[in-house]
Amino acid sequence: MCGIVGVVSQTNVNQLIYDALLLLQHRGQDAAGIVTQLEHKFFMHKAKGMVRDVFRTRNMRALPGNVGLGQVRYPTAGNAYSEEEAQPFYVNAPFGLVMVHNGNLTNAQALKAELFSTDHRHINTESDSEVLLNVLAHELEKTTRGVVLAPADVFEAVRGVHGRVKGSYAVVAMIAGHGLLAFRDPFGIRPLCLGQGADGTWMVGSESVALEGTGHTFVRDVAPGEAIFIDMKGQLHAQQCAAKHQLMPCIFEYVYLARPDSTMDGISVYQARLNLGETLAKRVVSTVPPSEIDVVIPIPESSRPSATELAHLLGKPYREGFVKNRYVGRTFIMPGQAVRKKSVRQKLNVIVSEFKGRNVLLVDDSIVRGTTSREIVQMARDAGARKVYLASAAPPVRFPNVYGIDMPTPEELVAHNRSVEQVREIIGCDALIYQDIGPMIDAVKRAAMPGSPALQGFDASCFDGVYVTGDVTADDITRLNQQRAGSEEDGADNSRLALPNHSE
Repeated sequence: MCGIVGVVSQTNVNQLIYDALLLLQHRGQDAAGIVTQLEHKFFMHKAKGMVRDVFRTRNMRALPGNVGLGQVRYPTAGNAYSEEEAQPFYVNAPFGLVMVHNGNLTNAQALKAELFSTDHRHINTESDSEVLLNVLAHELEKTTRGVVLAPADVFEAVRGVHGRVKGSYAVVAMIAGHGLLAFRDPFGIRPLCLGQGADGTWMVGSESVALEGTGHTFVRDVAPGEAIFIDMKGQLHAQQCAAKHQLMPCIFEYVYLARPDSTMDGISVYQARLNLGETLAKRVVSTVPPSEIDVVIPIPESSRPSATELAHLLGKPYREGFVKNRYVGRTFIMPGQAVRKKSVRQKLNVIVSEFKGRNVLLVDDSIVRGTTSREIVQMARDAGARKVYLASAAPPVRFPNVYGIDMPTPEELVAHNRSVEQVREIIGCDALIYQDIGPMIDAVKRAAMPGSPALQGFDASCFDGVYVTGDVTADDITRLNQQRAGSEEDGADNSRLALPNHSE
């Protein structure tokens, strides 16, 4: 899960890209990077850290040009601690290419061997994004001869990428002297959308909030398998480049990852979370009599819409029982379980009066490892709660995600090979209520707005174990887990995804 953006304008784009990355900061806090183009030269700055820390005035002044792209990184493969693996990535041939990527390739190792033995290309990092860039570069080299590059050549190269690459990928690339390229995998697993400003500026970004928050009008989502090429004059060209394509976005985006004020593939994230609260209310009633619940409290922040709707339907007071320290980074970003556990109490403080002597229903967006949930349940008990019930707006997470969310190995997932009662005992709550898979899918579908693109379904693999690309085996999962973003020298676990999503 990363945030990516690309801009073609008639004026300098460095500040615009910076502003867009701030709006996408929730998608990654490990590193940030921007590259711009002036005439035929690229100017790049990238480093570890958040956008506000990576880019100082001197860095921004060194990024001239009216075309550019940027990324906020949340590593799922490679080395989380390597400056070299911050994006964008660059290769000098053909023409000069820079690229940012959101997603995860499931056949990166095979491609890496193929690039070395057949394409004679060198990969210098463990990042699958560098692999993808070199595949794109090789395919572009095959389709072009000479210095002239036509949009048809670009689209032919993307067709070649689709034929070789498996997994999830939303990509923005810049071809020196020619323009900006954006494309999406044939299943549309990771999001990408297109917007335009009143002055004709084009922007592509991971979420609509990046467009709207920088004064651009949302035009449409990039279709699965589609490529968009915007030349240096601002002329847009688009073509479907996948032989087979169907829209099956990652449902975890709506449950957990995306900002609530975003719309992706025609689905309002906020409305989806309200709907999840509605369906969750039915599950709660079947498990815990409403008379046994005194108050509904969200675990900030992604669960708030679901908790609000649930409380309304149960006829129970909705209260804010946790205060968030906004100067501590997102819990799931913390590199290492010891750091993550420490950060929970640093980040959340209880309002004792909302817990003392009450039966409390806590609402979370999802439960992955269970470590943070256990800590929060204990915080509620320490504050004097008589009983603590926990409801998850998502079903049990029983399987790893291989498409760009750095979930733990199956053995580290609290619900893997465990019953709900066993998970409840581990977390320590008095009752544990999960959403069902069918109602979750229905709730997100019902959030689609009129005129939305036709959905063929969702990738819900972390809940049901069905991987939409159809190429993921148990052996692949083991191998992909071994390639997860490299840990610290002490070997501590560095999975970024712990409960809950304290974003926005």
